[in-house]
Amino acid sequence: MPKAMVIDDSRAIRMILTNTLAELGYEVCQAANGKEGLALAERESGGLSLILVDWNMPEMNGLEFIKCLRADSRFSSVPLMMVTTETEMQQVTVALEAGANEYVMKPFTKEIIADKLRLMGVIQ
Repeated sequence: MPKAMVIDDSRAIRMILTNTLAELGYEVCQAANGKEGLALAERESGGLSLILVDWNMPEMNGLEFIKCLRADSRFSSVPLMMVTTETEMQQVTVALEAGANEYVMKPFTKEIIADKLRLMGVIQ
């Protein structure tokens, strides 16, 4: 079973995304901020098939997380989607340039998440 990680400081959003990914066939682990996410990625070391990350979080935000993750060759090709309330086009561009493969704005639906994952080629 492929493994995904959801990183968001909102417990409710983590649960919604975890349930959505579980329905799509993923085993899901969670982190409340980028710092926790990096530590968890280290423990999973290469076992991650997908990461969904929020932008605005305490300790380490999603953009910082993406930059740190992409700087590590072990994680340079892990599909990564930013799921955030940041809606300005400039923010989308910054996230994609930092290494996000896709970008979803909150609020979202299960269908939007699934559609983006299809675009990323991680689900059928």
